[in-house]
Amino acid sequence: MDEAARAEWWAGLPGGIRDEIDGYVLQDSLLRAVRVVVEVGLVAHDIGVGTAQLIVNDRYLHYGDRVARTPESPLDLESLTYRASGCVGRIVAIEAMWDGDTVHDWFVRLLAVTVDPAGEQGLATVYRSTARRYLGGNEDHGPRDVVAVAAERVGSALAARLSVPFHFASPDTPDDEAPRWRP
Repeated sequence: MDEAARAEWWAGLPGGIRDEIDGYVLQDSLLRAVRVVVEVGLVAHDIGVGTAQLIVNDRYLHYGDRVARTPESPLDLESLTYRASGCVGRIVAIEAMWDGDTVHDWFVRLLAVTVDPAGEQGLATVYRSTARRYLGGNEDHGPRDVVAVAAERVGSALAARLSVPFHFASPDTPDDEAPRWRP
């Protein structure tokens, strides 16, 4: 579906549906907006996820800076240390794990692994934009993914500060099924 056809389809939607989709866009809830487009467009207009993403992207472009973007996680050592101090249980490791979605592609989650009680708490999510901001734009990372480089750098620094091990099972290749850290 080209841009003109998407605009025509959008104009033909009832105002309430357009308002609902735009509400999700303005809240930076991309997946919810895409879900609504698919729900109302799949059967009657054969609009699948790919086309729905294009339609929602058109709405993001329409609103530009008015979209309330989800804030990125801080990656400075002081903020992460402070966040770690709020964990329930004793931190026994800092772990980096790959994850991914259709919005951000691959990203890394930094977790505090705890005992007493056993669990994990998210400390930061390292998206590509977050990694570039943290590392700066002029640094050469070779063939490694900038997301992995940033996650490894900040995760190992935090682990050193907390005197616990750092675990990143697959730092060179995105793998959301890589082995997890075990005490």
